[in-house]
Amino acid sequence: MAEAKRSLNYEASFIISKPGSDPQPYLWRHGVSEDGIEMEHLDQQNGPGREVVRIGNNVSYFESHRPAYTLASGYILGPLPHVLLNEPMSLLDAYEFVVVGKGRISGRAAQQIRMVSKDKSRFGYNLWLDHKTGLPLKINMMDIKGQKIEQIQITTLDVTDTPSAFFERIDTNALPEVVQLPDSKENKQNWQLGFVPVGMEQVKHSVRQLPENGGPLEYIMISDGLVDVSVYLQRATATASESDIVARFGSDIYYSRVQGSVLVTVIGKIPASTANALASSITLVQ
Repeated sequence: MAEAKRSLNYEASFIISKPGSDPQPYLWRHGVSEDGIEMEHLDQQNGPGREVVRIGNNVSYFESHRPAYTLASGYILGPLPHVLLNEPMSLLDAYEFVVVGKGRISGRAAQQIRMVSKDKSRFGYNLWLDHKTGLPLKINMMDIKGQKIEQIQITTLDVTDTPSAFFERIDTNALPEVVQLPDSKENKQNWQLGFVPVGMEQVKHSVRQLPENGGPLEYIMISDGLVDVSVYLQRATATASESDIVARFGSDIYYSRVQGSVLVTVIGKIPASTANALASSITLVQ
């Protein structure tokens, strides 16, 4: 799958379906130039639009609500799970990959593969890969009860010998300049997670001051490369709810609870039980 995603010339249409939201259609193009440079284009088809163009390790974002900009990156920030598509072997610590059987997706023969969280702390996935090319045809996210909660479905796929003519029309000199991001500032970590799901690790940490003397807000992100989970910590106030607050928005959980003197909020595509385990494991850094 990873080799096919990087090396083939193709154009695909796909739809993302989430509970409570209208299906979102996308156009996805990929090509490799004569010089061996990867080119990619992702276009959101509904609404005000969002287009992304990647040429090598530069990704340019064009959105209606902000000026265009370019980031130095080898992948597009978007709905496609880039680690799964580009580095599936890196997920072996967190998931078991099980070959299930064969099927047919959008008129193409497909191999079905099931991804199962090794410690049952995350949702699972059902993948269907094109039998001929290895490209993904469908990705279903499944909750702990086996119910589908999110889907990426390829509707058309055209694999060609040469890149799409779309890439010939791109003037690379006219693309926005690369934004130079400031170096991240290291902050003292006051809180730590006593529980981290198998295969996940802390990838971000920051502290910022809330307005009107709201005190510090500490932020921790953990990830397995496929799922990112954000944990926010701030001083609990007298108005904070004594009961846990749990809400689900599509495949995302919002979980908030008071743990001692701190209000912990966990957000991510995980079961509520995992969010509870994360929030309950918060301790002061010794």
